Amino acid sequence: MEMIDHLEHLALVDFRNQEGVQRLEKAIQFADQLHDIDTKGVEPLVSVLEDRCLCLREDEVLWGSCAELLLANARQKIEEYFVAPPGNIAFAKTNGYKNS
Repeated sequence: MEMIDHLEHLALVDFRNQEGVQRLEKAIQFADQLHDIDTKGVEPLVSVLEDRCLCLREDEVLWGSCAELLLANARQKIEEYFVAPPGNIAFAKTNGYKNS
């Protein structure tokens, strides 16, 4: 149960209902498939683009200081942040934070 509680906290998914159990089962099935892949002799990548020259450019700020305008589109916000909980656990309605 401690492992389930930890996974729920990390994923913001309640595994004690049918939807949450199905999500967990699908994730386990996907992870199990990874054991079947033969990776002998395959070097790990730092990036999928590590064989290409990536050119950096200078950032050019055309306009800014529009946080208030952007946050006006948010369904829910806390201070200056969008709130978008993944999974099937809703944030508490009192202050927007999930009680731990």
